[in-house]
Amino acid sequence: MVFYKTEDDILFLKKSGDLVSKTLAEVAKNIKPGISTLKLDSIAEQFIRDNNGIPGFLGYRSFPNTLCISINEQVVHGLPSNYELKDGDIVSVDCGVILNNYYGDSAYTFIVGETSFEIKKLLSVTKEALYKGIELAVEGNRIGDIGFAVQSHAEKNGYSVVRELVGHGVGRNLHEKPEVPNYGKRGSGLKLKTGLVIAIEPMVNLGKKEVIESKDGWTISTKDKKPSAHFEHTIAVRKEKAEILTTFDYIEHILN
Repeated sequence: MVFYKTEDDILFLKKSGDLVSKTLAEVAKNIKPGISTLKLDSIAEQFIRDNNGIPGFLGYRSFPNTLCISINEQVVHGLPSNYELKDGDIVSVDCGVILNNYYGDSAYTFIVGETSFEIKKLLSVTKEALYKGIELAVEGNRIGDIGFAVQSHAEKNGYSVVRELVGHGVGRNLHEKPEVPNYGKRGSGLKLKTGLVIAIEPMVNLGKKEVIESKDGWTISTKDKKPSAHFEHTIAVRKEKAEILTTFDYIEHILN
């Protein structure tokens, strides 16, 4: 069942989205060579709790941490560990919070130190693909239109889109219906209506689209071991233009 949100619900979701965005910015302040991903995880947990939130991922389906931190060829759901970031790593940080019983969900892929033009372009195209998808998240369009926009932008640039993991509805639950694939046919799938709140989250691979699950039962990596990028916003469908409930502004203010 798809839950459509009232204006009050959307206001609460925007507050959760703001907290999750500020948490990712707190992580951005600390991402540098030599820091362990477990340390980043504890910084995020502390920040969420200090701001009256609850980590949304911690304990969700027994997930052991506050952040999913996925490095290089890891696509999503990477577990924080004692691994220390190195110059040239790319790091997808996915964060969820609960504030006033509503979830916020967002992800950003960071570059540690310096990296190649090839990797920078992968990140840039993945982020562009996210916004191409958001542009089509308006009343009257369909879920397939979003996926088509993401997929065609990624593939036009020579990349591939992960099929096994998708975006989703967001509300009082972290994962609600509908699923929001990053691929699809125009004009297919659920018709979008005002009040639908969804997370759109392209996962785009430098190499082939195939992924594998690691022995830890969580981490998903590219099968060909080539890097992958991941960006995510939570948005509300509107008549003219989608309303983005999370923001990268805090992060990019720090990075720039």
